[in-house]
Amino acid sequence: MPIFSFLAYPNKNNKEQLIKELSGMPYCEVTPSENKDVLILLLDTPDEQINKELINTIKGLESVQSLNMTFGHADTI
Repeated sequence: MPIFSFLAYPNKNNKEQLIKELSGMPYCEVTPSENKDVLILLLDTPDEQINKELINTIKGLESVQSLNMTFGHADTI
């Protein structure tokens, strides 16, 4: 079960839109910073393929300026 955490930076004036989009996606937990335009994003997916697809979907959002991985772990079977 892959678990990854990211810092997600929204495009200018898109923080609330990015929170809404990420919160509506499966396997995502979003925590907004109270004093900066940055979100902490935790992905907990059932397998590596879904994880890759989800990351690619997030990178394609117009409200995302940058997605920076801070931690990643995937069990190998």
